[in-house]
Amino acid sequence: MSEHSVTARATQGGGEPADLDAYRGVGIFLEQHNGRAAPVAWELAGIGRKLADKLGVELIGFVAGHGVEAIAREAVERGCDRVYVLDHPALAVYRNEAFARALVPVIREVKPEIFLLGATTTGRDLAGTLATTLATGLTADCTQLDVDPETRLLDAIRPAFLEKQLAVILCKKHRPQMATVRPKMMEPAEPQPGRQGQIIRVDVDLDESQLRTEVLGVIDEPDPQAQLERADVVVAGGRGLQDPKNLKLLFDFAERVGGVVGASRAIVDAGWIGREYQVGQTGLTVRPKVYFAFGISGAIQHTVGMENSELIIAVNKDPEAPIFKVADLGVVGDLFQILPALQAELERRLDEEAGRDGGTGDDGARGEAAAAEDVPARAKGA
Repeated sequence: MSEHSVTARATQGGGEPADLDAYRGVGIFLEQHNGRAAPVAWELAGIGRKLADKLGVELIGFVAGHGVEAIAREAVERGCDRVYVLDHPALAVYRNEAFARALVPVIREVKPEIFLLGATTTGRDLAGTLATTLATGLTADCTQLDVDPETRLLDAIRPAFLEKQLAVILCKKHRPQMATVRPKMMEPAEPQPGRQGQIIRVDVDLDESQLRTEVLGVIDEPDPQAQLERADVVVAGGRGLQDPKNLKLLFDFAERVGGVVGASRAIVDAGWIGREYQVGQTGLTVRPKVYFAFGISGAIQHTVGMENSELIIAVNKDPEAPIFKVADLGVVGDLFQILPALQAELERRLDEEAGRDGGTGDDGARGEAAAAEDVPARAKGA
C-alpha cells in the first residue's frame, strides 16, 4: 500500500468550471465520527466501486478528521484505489466551515467527475456548501445511481411527486457531478484483506483562530435516529393504532424482541410521536433484519424507507393494504389481538430457548422469526 503526501491550502471561492474532460474518477466522502466510519461510508464505497468500474476509472476516497488514517486503510480494502487523508486537530469534530475549507482545494486538485456523500445530517450539511463553492450541481437524497459510459453522465435518481415517480437528474455542464445518497439504500462494500491502494496525506492549512465557530464540548446522548437506523429489528406503527396511548404496545413489544420503535408519517404529523421515529421518504431509511409494520397502510412514502429490510412482517385489517405488496409475511386481522398474541408466543419461545441454553442465547430476532412460522401468513405479492 503506497503512501504519498500533498499540500493543499484551505481556501474558498468560486470560479468557472474547467474543461469537463479534465475530470476523471468517482469520489466519495468517507464520513466518520470519533475515528469510526459511518455505515454510509461503506455503502458509498459499494455503489462508487460499481460506477467507477462502469466508467473505467478509479474510486477515490476523501476522509477528514483527526487520527483517521485507519479509516483510509479500511477504505482501500473496501474498494478505493486512492484515499486522501485530511488530518488536522481542527477537524476532530465536524464543523461545516472547517471541513469545507479543507476539502474544497483537494477536490479542485483531484478533479473527480462524480462526488458522492451520504444523505446524513453531516452529509446534507456539507454537500450544499461544497456544491456552492465548487459551482456545480447537487442532487439530494438519491435512492438509486447509475452512469452512462458513453456520455459519462451520472443518473442521480430520487423519488418525486409525492413518491409516485422517480426523477432522473443530470448535471451536464458542471463538474464534479454531486449527489447525496440516502443511507441503507445501497449494499455496503465488503472488505478484501490485502487489497492494495494509495493513501495520500494532505497537509491541511487551517487556522483555528480564523474559524467562526468553536467546539466547546461534545454532549454524548442516545440518539433515537441513530438507534433506529442501525437497529436489527424495527417495530413500526401507523394509524391503525387508533390512539397515541396504544404506542405503549409498540414500545413493550420492541423491548421484548430487542428492537427499536419506528413510525409512519401519519402518526408523526398527528403529533403522536416525535419525528425522529419516522420511517420513509421524509424520515429515515432503515434496513433491519426484521421490520414489523403494525397498522401501517403502506403508502409508497413509507415503503421507500423500509422496503429493503431482510424480512418484513405486516399486520393490517385491510386485505388490500399496499403494505402487503412489500411484505414477506402478511397477517390480515386486528392488530390489538395479533400483537399481544405474537408477543406472548415470542416470550414463550424465548423462555424455552433460554431454558435449553442454560440462560444464554436470548436472541430476540431469532425467536421472533421462529414464532412467525406459526402465524397465518400470506406470501409477498399474494
